[in-house]
Amino acid sequence: MPTLVAESKTIQRDLLTAEDFLDWLEPGVHADLIDGETAMHSPVNLRHANLLNFVDRLLGSYIDKHRLGALYREVVAVRLGSRNVFLPDLAFVPTERLAGLPESHIPFAPPLIVEALSPRTAGRDVGPKFAAYEEHGVEEYWVLDPETLEHRFYERIDGILTAFGEGEEVMHSRVVSGFHFRRSWLDPDALPPISSCLAEFA
Repeated sequence: MPTLVAESKTIQRDLLTAEDFLDWLEPGVHADLIDGETAMHSPVNLRHANLLNFVDRLLGSYIDKHRLGALYREVVAVRLGSRNVFLPDLAFVPTERLAGLPESHIPFAPPLIVEALSPRTAGRDVGPKFAAYEEHGVEEYWVLDPETLEHRFYERIDGILTAFGEGEEVMHSRVVSGFHFRRSWLDPDALPPISSCLAEFA
C-alpha cells in the first residue's frame, strides 16, 4: 500500500514500497523505484546499446565458460531495501547465490553491477542508486560513459565504494575471478571482436 507523504498542504505524493513496485512491474516495463518513487528508463542511443551489448557478451561469455554464475540484463529487478528496486544494466550473481532465487526479482545486492550512463539517467546512476548500491553491499560497480569514454570503476573498501584503476589500461575485476578487460575495448565506435578479446584468457 503506497504511503502518502506531504511537503505542504498542496504538495503531496505517494511513496511505493518495494512490494508495491514489484506487483506493478510488468515485462517490457523498464523503471526503477528510487526512495519510493518510480523513475522510468529512457530509450538509449546506438552508442549506449552497442557498448552495453559488447560488455554483456564479453563478460557473459567469460562467466559462462568458467561456470561462475549468471549475468542478468536490465529485465531483472534487484530489490534493495523497502523502497528501492533497480533494474541495473548488468548484474552478476555468483553460482552459490543462484539457488532459491524468487522468479520475480533478485532479493539482495549482486556483487557486481554495471550501469551505462545516458543523459536522462546519469544523475541517478551516480547519485541515489550509487548510494543504495554502496549501502546494501555491492562489491564492485562499473559506471560506463559511452559519450565521453570516461569510464569509472569502484570497489568496496571498508564499506565504501572507492574508485580503482584510474589511468590504467588493463582493468582486473575484483569480483569475477580472473576476468580483465582493456579500456581501449570500451569505445562504442571501435569495439573489437569478442573472439579476439576472449583469446586473452586462453
